Amino acid sequence: MRALALDIGDARIGIAATDAGGTVASPVKVLPAAEVLSHAASFRRILEDVEPDVLVCGRPRTLSGEDGPQARKAMEQGRAIAERAGLPVEFVDERLSSAEAKRILRAEGLSERKMRGRVDMVAASLFLQTWLDARTDDQQR
Repeated sequence: MRALALDIGDARIGIAATDAGGTVASPVKVLPAAEVLSHAASFRRILEDVEPDVLVCGRPRTLSGEDGPQARKAMEQGRAIAERAGLPVEFVDERLSSAEAKRILRAEGLSERKMRGRVDMVAASLFLQTWLDARTDDQQR
């Protein structure tokens, strides 16, 4: 099962995808939010290249685990994107994924300026990998 993950933000949306076997998540691209939300050609090309079976969207919960306004907005946008793409959608807790993505990029020697465009797609790959690992664990039980 191939999955496409979206880290939905106000300005940008980070995109990650699984390999053909559905076991490893990798960063793909960061697009302006408006392009993904409007289903622009740039986003449609990614859908055509990846051919996902499911859309996995980050759910930015508060540190206490509750859905705040940002989580509700991301879920609403994720549902709209999935419907337009004709895909089922699942949501996964993305708490701290951006902080972890920044840590990884800093360790690779990137400056704040250089990592700005990459954080969202790395964060998407981190929560997508968590989603994949949870599915694998559930299947092994």
